[in-house]
Amino acid sequence: MPLQLQPNLKEPGQRYFREFSPGDDFYEALIDTHRDLTDEQSEALNARLILLLANQIGDISLLRDALRLARQGV
Repeated sequence: MPLQLQPNLKEPGQRYFREFSPGDDFYEALIDTHRDLTDEQSEALNARLILLLANQIGDISLLRDALRLARQGV
């Protein structure tokens, strides 16, 4: 399965009128999750989130592609 590079965020049962709206909802939830954390706590949260989502994806080759793309330009 190739890495999904187009907007692909949605919430079952929710209707969106703009393609970016689900991404905005996720970004707001992500920022809220980090609110009032120290930098160290925020980094730990990010590490845990990455591992949880990687486990959900489960496909090592797909995860390697994502790591490679994420590192480009850094």
